Amino acid sequence: MSGATPMVEVRGVTKSFGAVEVLHGIDLRVRPGEVTVILGPSGSGKSTLLRAINHLEPPDAGLVRVDGEVIGYRRSGDRLYELKERAVLRQRAHIGFVFQNFHLFPHLTALENVAEAPIAALRRPRAEARRQAAELLDLVGLGDRLDAYPRQLSGGQQQRVAIARALSQTPKVLLFDEPTSALDPELVGEVLTVIRDLARGGTTMIVVTHEIGFAREIADTVVFMDQGQIVEQGPPGAVLDAPAQERTRTFLAQVR
Repeated sequence: MSGATPMVEVRGVTKSFGAVEVLHGIDLRVRPGEVTVILGPSGSGKSTLLRAINHLEPPDAGLVRVDGEVIGYRRSGDRLYELKERAVLRQRAHIGFVFQNFHLFPHLTALENVAEAPIAALRRPRAEARRQAAELLDLVGLGDRLDAYPRQLSGGQQQRVAIARALSQTPKVLLFDEPTSALDPELVGEVLTVIRDLARGGTTMIVVTHEIGFAREIADTVVFMDQGQIVEQGPPGAVLDAPAQERTRTFLAQVR
């Protein structure tokens, strides 16, 4: 796999909000089937990087490729031209995103939440989309809650619906933005189990998390970010057990 073309390639990405530059020339490559875990203190740019990858936050400079396709732009000769929103949405269908706070539609059942995007964005027949949604909910352990509304589900169950929804468009990569941070501690395990199973199944994933033990277990590559930069990256054993950078050592000492 060492010579594989990256599934996700981030090159020289910068992003500012007002006068504050949040990302400083980020370079990152994630190979097909690889799990990359991003660690770092609050405000280090982790979430902004995820949002830049699927163009929720268009980069100010640099570019992102997913499976070789530049996200958010079309190339003409040596120039890039920003795509219209409809075209960006088509690209985004291949990039699953699981947010901290679920973002489920409260008026739709679990089944309807998962089936909505394939019907609306991919124009799949309703019966086919609902059948696939039921299979995905069964995959995340919610085959018996198809008709439940979000208010009838625990936080862990809602996040598992959100994961099933992210899988519903057969994405090339899954992005997780601190998927357990909004959960009560006793519910964290059920969500991590689903992500662990996806990792074992070869799903390409980028996971922002504070769960160090989980990072050690599932990551092929651990990335440590601070102040909008990648400070250190490498195999979990190297970054977590023998970090080369003082900033990484300080962070890990505080969160363990």
